Amino acid sequence: MAEQYPELSDELSKFILEQKVFFVATAAPDGRINLSPKGKDSLRVLGPNEILWMNLTGSGNETAAHLSEANRITMMWCAFEGPPQILRVYGSAKVFHPRDARWAEFSAQIPSTLGTRQYFLVTIDLVHTSCGYAVPFMDYVKDRPVLTKWAENKGEEGIAEYWKEKNQLSLDGKPTGIFGS
Repeated sequence: MAEQYPELSDELSKFILEQKVFFVATAAPDGRINLSPKGKDSLRVLGPNEILWMNLTGSGNETAAHLSEANRITMMWCAFEGPPQILRVYGSAKVFHPRDARWAEFSAQIPSTLGTRQYFLVTIDLVHTSCGYAVPFMDYVKDRPVLTKWAENKGEEGIAEYWKEKNQLSLDGKPTGIFGS
């Protein structure tokens, strides 16, 4: 049932790109663990050991804060249709903000939108698959338009203000680096 690999195969990369939702987990050495669902067209497999993920503005900014203290990340995909499968990748990640030199490079691969907060370049050191036999079948209908509409209503200045109010510190009071060190 469960298998471990040092990298993503072409088949597993294809599986990732077919999923409509994935989950990201991080934790600082102390404090709360963060586990968040992600969606939209926000992820690219760059190679067998590398994933690029575009992070959109949200209520918190836990992942960035955690990675600055404990550079470890887990991403997970579940098959909600077709054959059952769960895929987890474990590794580390670098955070890139609009002020960083590689922003344009990443934005060319996953076009940034109003509200794009960061790109995370994930380096994979372990790939783990498991059966997923208990994961239910679920039908994908469409992406929710709510976050896009929220960002459009806020505009660039409103989003920057939101980042100042809500995204500078994690739930545990750890700095996220959204505006630099």
